[in-house]
Amino acid sequence: MLGGKKVTVVFVLGGPGSGKGTQCANIVEHFGFTHLSAGDLLRAEIKSGSENGTMIENMIKEGKIVPSEVTIKLLQEAMIKSENDKFLIDGFPRNEENRAAFENVTKISPAFVLFFDCSEEEMERRLLGRNQGRVDDNIETIKKRFKTFVESSLPVIEYYNSKDKVKKIDAAKPIPEVFEDVKAIFAPYSPKVNYSFHLFFVHSFAQALLMDLVISCLP
Repeated sequence: MLGGKKVTVVFVLGGPGSGKGTQCANIVEHFGFTHLSAGDLLRAEIKSGSENGTMIENMIKEGKIVPSEVTIKLLQEAMIKSENDKFLIDGFPRNEENRAAFENVTKISPAFVLFFDCSEEEMERRLLGRNQGRVDDNIETIKKRFKTFVESSLPVIEYYNSKDKVKKIDAAKPIPEVFEDVKAIFAPYSPKVNYSFHLFFVHSFAQALLMDLVISCLP
């Protein structure tokens, strides 16, 4: 329970260039989840000019790691404010400390972890080939990001794998094929169809057609 509602949380993890951002957008569109990015929330807080935002900005400038509790509080607030009860948390937890703190603070365990598995060579090819003008898409920085992911995030995936909570996706495949695999995993979360309304609509439409037919047959 969070803010008086039962929530479903899915952690989305994958190396830089694994394509998780693209697939998160697809999941939001087709399955009605709300996408929360820890990085986006931190940037928004900094932009707001709040006291908390200034503290976060100063820590980043000084090369310090933002405490888990700060990021978790932002995630909590976003989930409570949202009218939705299904959330994709993208790029978090980044390490074991994040993971333990999230579960301790929120008392929420993820439904599962969606892991986009992709070779370092393929991710490197994608990052160097994309044309977004990102300053962190040079070969030296890319290598550092890979190293960080392997050292920090893989232990999180291994922890949840030991609890049978990891859904691994072969992210090296083309985007449409990857989404077919994603759809199979998220099938239980498909929006429910209101069949009673649907039957009422069909019944009303049939009645109207019958009435038109009767009227057209009148002399």
